[in-house]
Amino acid sequence: MELTLNGIKDTAAWAGYSLPSYDIEQMRRETSANPVWLHFGSGNIFRAFIAAAAQRLLNQGDASTGIICAESTFGTEIITECYRPHDNLCVSVTLNPDGSIAKEVIGSVAESVTIANDMDRITDIFCSPSLQLVSFTITEKGYAIKDSSGNLTDVIKKDMANTPEKCTHLMSLLAALCIKRFHACGKPLALVSMDNCSHNGEKLETAITTIASAWKENGFITQDELDYLKTSVSYPWSMIDKITPRPDAQVEASLAADGIKDIKAFVTPGGVYVAPFVNAEKPEYLVIEDDFPNGRPALHKAGILFTDRDTVNKVEKMKVCTCLNPLHTCLAVYGCLLGYTSIASEMNSPELKSFITKMAYEEGMPVVINPGIIDPRDFLDEVLTQRLPNPFMPDTPQRIATDTSQKLPIRFGETIKLHLERGTAGSLKYIPLVLAGWLRYLLAVDDNGDKFTPSSDPLLDECQAVLNGIALGDHVDSARLHLLLSNSNIFGVDLEAAGLAGKVTDYFNELIAGKGAVLATLKKYTA
Repeated sequence: MELTLNGIKDTAAWAGYSLPSYDIEQMRRETSANPVWLHFGSGNIFRAFIAAAAQRLLNQGDASTGIICAESTFGTEIITECYRPHDNLCVSVTLNPDGSIAKEVIGSVAESVTIANDMDRITDIFCSPSLQLVSFTITEKGYAIKDSSGNLTDVIKKDMANTPEKCTHLMSLLAALCIKRFHACGKPLALVSMDNCSHNGEKLETAITTIASAWKENGFITQDELDYLKTSVSYPWSMIDKITPRPDAQVEASLAADGIKDIKAFVTPGGVYVAPFVNAEKPEYLVIEDDFPNGRPALHKAGILFTDRDTVNKVEKMKVCTCLNPLHTCLAVYGCLLGYTSIASEMNSPELKSFITKMAYEEGMPVVINPGIIDPRDFLDEVLTQRLPNPFMPDTPQRIATDTSQKLPIRFGETIKLHLERGTAGSLKYIPLVLAGWLRYLLAVDDNGDKFTPSSDPLLDECQAVLNGIALGDHVDSARLHLLLSNSNIFGVDLEAAGLAGKVTDYFNELIAGKGAVLATLKKYTA
C-alpha cells in the first residue's frame, strides 16, 4: 500500500480506510487556477481537523477546491519530507475511548508550499481575486512581536526598519503580501487564526497593523495601503479544540502492519514530531466569528460553528480558561514531576483527578459565562469523563508542558482577574497550587529527586535563572521569587499585587520540602 495518488487507486488494498470520494486531480486543477483557501501551519491539528473538514465539503459536493498548505517558518522538512513524498496525502487516525479506531485518507490538500522556496507562488495565491481566507495554526508564539518584557523583538525591529520587500518574520511577510494583494486586485480578505490562544484574531491583527504602521511612519507604505490592512482585511476570532498528540508508535506499527509503506514518524531539526499520519481524538470544536468580506467555504456544512465575536470570546474563555486548557496544564506540570508519561494514566490518580475537577468546578465555573452555542457543564463533563481518561489517546504531559510560560497568562491569569473583580481571589486554592507546581517544575527535579529535562519554552532559561540555587529541602520567602511572582507577562497578573504571592510561595515551599513532597502536598489539598 502506497500513500500516493496512484497508490490509493487500488481501493481493494485500502479496505478499512475511508478514501476521498471526489476527483482529487480535478480538485487540484481547480484550486491551482482559482485558490480559495491558503493555510499556514502544516502540523497535526491542521491535518486531523481542518483538512478533514475541507474533505467533508469535497465529499459532499459542497466545495470544488481544496486547501493550499504553507509551512509557516523557513523550515521545509514537513513539506519536503512528509507531504510531497506522499502527494500531499495523509492518513488520519481517530482514537475512540472504546479502543476502536477510524482511518481516513485525507486528500484535501491541493498543494503544499514553503516560504523558503515558494514565495513567488505564495504571492500569486495572495494576489488571486478568488482567495477568500488565509488561516493559521502556527501556535501562539507565532504571533509574538514582543519579548517577555513587552519590548519589540530584534527581528521585528529590523523588519520595521526595512522595506516590506526585505522582511523576514511571518507577521511582516503577511502584511507585505496583503499590500501586494491590494495593488493586484484590491479584493478584501479574511486572515483567520485557528490557534489555541485567547483573542487569536486580535493578536494577528495587532501584529500585522503594528508592523504596517511602522512602515507608514518610515515612509515605506502609503496611508491607503495601511487603511486596506485595517478596513478591507478582517481578522475573525476563533476557538479550536481537538487533541492531536505526537504520532504514536503503536499507531505507526498498526498502519505499517496494514501494509502502508514509508509511514515512519520523524523529528524535524526544529524539534517537531511529524509523520505521514496523524492520530487524534474524536471530539472537535471550531467556532469562528463570521466575518469573511470576500466570502467563505460552506464550512458550516462540515460541523464548523459560525457566530458573532462576543460568542466566540465566551466559548474561548469557557474552554481556554476553565473547561480544558487549565486542566491540561495542571496535568502537564504535575505529571512531569510525578513521572507520568500519559495524560490518560494521570486520570487514574485520585489526587490529580480530584485536583483538576475541583479547580474547574469550584474556581472556574463560578466565573465562566455560558456562551449558549456550547454548554460549559456538558463540555467539562465530556473532558473529565471521556476525553482526558481516553487510554487510547497517546498524549503526554511532556508534550503539553511545552511553552507553558506562554500559556499561563490566559489559562489562569484571566480567571484570577475575574476573581479579583469579584473580590474572591483570596479564596483561590487550586489555581495558586498549579502556579506553585510550575515553579517547582522549573527546578527540573522530579518528586523522587531525579533530574529531568523540561519541555521547550522560550522563557525556560530566564525563569530557571531566577530559581538557580534552590534545592529540595530549602525554604524561601516571597522576595526570593519576586522576579517571577511580580511578572504579569508570565502569569497574566502581578501575583504580588493580587495578594497571591504568599500563597504561591507557601505551596512552593511545601512542594520542595523533600523527596515525595509533591505527592504529599497534593494529597493534603485535594482530599
